Amino acid sequence: MSASRHPDSPAVFPWILALDVHGQPRRWIGWQDACHYHARGLVAWSLGERQFRIRGGLCRATGQRSEITTHSIIAIQGRAPWLGDQAHAPRLDNRELFRRDRQLCAYCGRHYGIATLTRDHIHPLSQGGRDAWMNVVTACRACNQKKSGRTPEQAGMPLLYAPYVPSKAEYLILCNRGILADQMDFLALHVPRPSRVRRTD
Repeated sequence: MSASRHPDSPAVFPWILALDVHGQPRRWIGWQDACHYHARGLVAWSLGERQFRIRGGLCRATGQRSEITTHSIIAIQGRAPWLGDQAHAPRLDNRELFRRDRQLCAYCGRHYGIATLTRDHIHPLSQGGRDAWMNVVTACRACNQKKSGRTPEQAGMPLLYAPYVPSKAEYLILCNRGILADQMDFLALHVPRPSRVRRTD
């Protein structure tokens, strides 16, 4: 495929949101995977306001350049490798944790830059706590150091918000910094109503 700096160049393409045939969001894919699914006839339907044209090589027989057009949201048919993963919690990662908690310290309630935030274990690892979504919150360094290896109750530092496991749609929102407006609108329909991801700053 061509990689020239054309407005439709793959070098500037965003991630494509892949759904299953039932319209459930599954994962982000690159333009190469999108082309693969289109070429194999596995794209059941498309959504989204944005279209992207990828130009390929020249056909020896006709001399014509191949082209594939994909949308910002595509549904993949067949037995895709991610089927059945909806029940699994997304991987816990600091960047997604901080975004889940909107970069707010769970103890002092202040907003901080990502570089100054830490992962705090509500029930400390030293006391048998687990490194899991339901046992972690975002904390500034000062509050984390003050709480130390204690529970919030032991430290006299009550939580200002409760932890939760992000849904699949929430996780897809959290892990893509370059999400497009139409993709965000679609994913927002699949986000639970109480989610902090719904709230704006």
